[in-house]
Amino acid sequence: MNSFPPALLALEDGTVWPGRGFGALGETTGEIVFNTSLTGYQEILTDPSYHGQIITMTAPHIGNYGVAAEDDESGRVWAAGLVVRSLSPVVSNWRARQSLPEYLAGQGVVAVTEVDTRALVRHVRTYGAMRAALSSLDPDPERLVAVARAARDMNGLDLAVEVTCAEPYRWTEGQAWWRPGRDDKVTRGGGDKGTRGGGFHVVAYDFGIKRNILRLLAGRGCRVTVVPATTPAGEALALEPDGIFLSNGPGDPAAVSYAIEAVKELLGWKPIFGICLGHQILGLALGAQTYKLKFGHRGGNQPVQVTAGGAVQISSHNHGFAVDAATLPAGVVVTHVNLNDGCCEGLMAAEQRAFSVQYHPESSPGPHDSDELFDRFVEMMAAGG
Repeated sequence: MNSFPPALLALEDGTVWPGRGFGALGETTGEIVFNTSLTGYQEILTDPSYHGQIITMTAPHIGNYGVAAEDDESGRVWAAGLVVRSLSPVVSNWRARQSLPEYLAGQGVVAVTEVDTRALVRHVRTYGAMRAALSSLDPDPERLVAVARAARDMNGLDLAVEVTCAEPYRWTEGQAWWRPGRDDKVTRGGGDKGTRGGGFHVVAYDFGIKRNILRLLAGRGCRVTVVPATTPAGEALALEPDGIFLSNGPGDPAAVSYAIEAVKELLGWKPIFGICLGHQILGLALGAQTYKLKFGHRGGNQPVQVTAGGAVQISSHNHGFAVDAATLPAGVVVTHVNLNDGCCEGLMAAEQRAFSVQYHPESSPGPHDSDELFDRFVEMMAAGG
């Protein structure tokens, strides 16, 4: 590790956190956040919802199992930077094709190790997520604090338009993509779930969509057309969908005004299922408000309670904003609640045939407690309309 150059993380409140740089040699800015997952760093880094954020991993040892191309959740790393306590010098995984430093260097991503991440996370929990700058080129404290203070603020920031696809495309890869000896890298239509989806056509709005969401839809027999975030409601309906899916994504949901307006027009026409940013956009379209959390929920071990029956699910999270449950209109109910802070983790608008969750039921990384939400979406499409 001593061969790595000195690096410095600086926060806008003037605090600095020294370490050693790895990955790409360079400088970056973003919102400092932390993730409590023990594994899944590759899925986290390639989740477009982390666009504009420097991620601190709370697990002390990162990089142990290297990087396998099949684990990417999108076509590139979207995180602005990575902070870890101890980068593993050894990669032990038969699937690995690269080490984490090699992977990040190839993607042009700046990272730092040997940081006191326990103290850093406690600082963020106390004072909240804030702008940060990370440099392995010129770790001058005074200069880097000024760079952090000049970085763009997440409040009011539309990042969905920066991560969305440029044009519509079809997705056909199901859940059997990983099986050794498969005949085709792409599983056409069936996946592990056969044709339970009945061939329903889903138009999926891409606000930063993860591949495993698409696999779970295709794995239930759905035909999936992914469309750009700015697609008007009329164009989406012209594709003759059986259902509309609203994806995860980064940034302030209130700033994605074009999507909010599109969802307002789509309500009542077809069943709608939203995840993460899609949940927040649905809430705003229904007339609710959103707010920024102090330091957000990010990790694969978040407890969520289902309000109907009281079952508790351990779920994967990545969100810095939330729907204000007190502003939900009549006829819209909260279906899931976070047991750590009580915030809204799911809602249902039965009359409009729309529902959503704030967390990630596709669970990559994370457990599979919430897979039934995809089945519910298929059932709603099967009901017709």
